[in-house]
Amino acid sequence: MLSTLRWVGTLAGVIGAVSVTHAADRSPEDILKQSLAFLSAQNRISVRYSSDIEVVTPALEKVQFSGSGTLGMEKPDKFRISRVGGFADVELISDGTSFTIHDRGEKRFAQIPVTGSLDQVIGRLRSEFHVDLPGADLLSPQGYEEMVKGVIESKHIGRGVVDGVECEHLAFRNVDTDWQIWIEPGDKPAPRKYVITSKTVAAAPQYTLRLGEWKFGSEATADFTFKPPSDASGVAITALTDLDEIPSTQLQGALK
Repeated sequence: MLSTLRWVGTLAGVIGAVSVTHAADRSPEDILKQSLAFLSAQNRISVRYSSDIEVVTPALEKVQFSGSGTLGMEKPDKFRISRVGGFADVELISDGTSFTIHDRGEKRFAQIPVTGSLDQVIGRLRSEFHVDLPGADLLSPQGYEEMVKGVIESKHIGRGVVDGVECEHLAFRNVDTDWQIWIEPGDKPAPRKYVITSKTVAAAPQYTLRLGEWKFGSEATADFTFKPPSDASGVAITALTDLDEIPSTQLQGALK
């Protein structure tokens, strides 16, 4: 443990030097804008993801919760997302006319009618039902404008490798958060990693999203229909609680 702590201390000094001495021929805003414009131009996308989210106890102990899944979307209004973690096994499905939450772990599901664009559907789910999609800001047509809003500093750190893929490493600062993104260069500049650090919470917890196996157009496969399993029961959407990455009951236990 001591050697690890010394290594972390040394690394912190190196990062401080890199943040000052880095050089890049393109601005971080240009690289980010190109990536999100590329994603926005795709009519059909599929990707695998994994996520880690940290909470901090009153004793300043960090506890991390992890999950993974798949995401498929088709413009203008279809998506299917799966998420499996330690406390939930869930599917979120929009077929253009209805939205389904399928709690596979508890063998139940809920459906509500929805209409509108993908952004409108996601916005309604977020505001009315507190359901969020992983990486939704990266896939929004207004993603670039929303992400750079409030940025007070940006850096192109250089190159980094994420899951064996060399990427452009960008860092941005807001008043309340710092965030970083790693983007694959080339003609398909897809994000590979996205980290958000909260600066207003003690111990600066982070949310990390890793993205891989990107597919676009005809290569992207996803089924946007929902067929209820024979052993699943339909319930009201208000009955489906604690399906987020950190269930409230588990969060309460972690923070004791």
